[in-house]
Amino acid sequence: MEVIALRIKWFGHACFLITTAEGIKILTDPFDESVPYPFPEEEADVVTVSHEHFDHNAVGRVKGTPEVVRGLGEHTVKGVSIWGIPSFHDQKGGRERGRNTIFRLRADGITLAHLGDLGHTLNAEQQKPLEGVEVVLIPVGGHYTIGPQEAVEVIRMLPALKIAIPMHVKTELIKDWPIAPVEEFLSQVDLPVQRVGGAEVEITREGLPREKEVWVLSHA
Repeated sequence: MEVIALRIKWFGHACFLITTAEGIKILTDPFDESVPYPFPEEEADVVTVSHEHFDHNAVGRVKGTPEVVRGLGEHTVKGVSIWGIPSFHDQKGGRERGRNTIFRLRADGITLAHLGDLGHTLNAEQQKPLEGVEVVLIPVGGHYTIGPQEAVEVIRMLPALKIAIPMHVKTELIKDWPIAPVEEFLSQVDLPVQRVGGAEVEITREGLPREKEVWVLSHA
């Protein structure tokens, strides 16, 4: 029997390539040339943009002819259901850095959320549509987004969550940015931590952990 797997590859910052079992490629928050991570070479079918900042909205760099998903509400693209949920880029209702869209998507029997540059913990408006999320791509680096403590709180607020994948952290390529390395988050989260040892992971419905875990990817 064929195993249905969702593949997730981290290119750094908030940019992931999510590939469904049917081969649909969804790229999240592409960054421009000023961000020194290697940019994806693969063609994408769908691009999601959480907000209009240079390190998240460089859709012109993406290969192929993808459909770009922005904004709130339901989007169905290539058979994948994507739902945009309103949030803010800061703790002051967007007055400092504007709005941010959380994207929830369902593919291959798994419900996943990309939190973009979430700048606050969840309120009821965000928590309810995220109750069924099993995999979350979550910023943990702070300064521009929620930091380690807020990320731990957000994880606690997701009752169905099984896998949290940290993003938007300091690495050797962006060591001068005022964000924290992933280790600061790991020192505060009281969950099992799996270091994947690479940039890509396959997740199956049957292979989801029984309880919440943190899976740490290396950037591509």
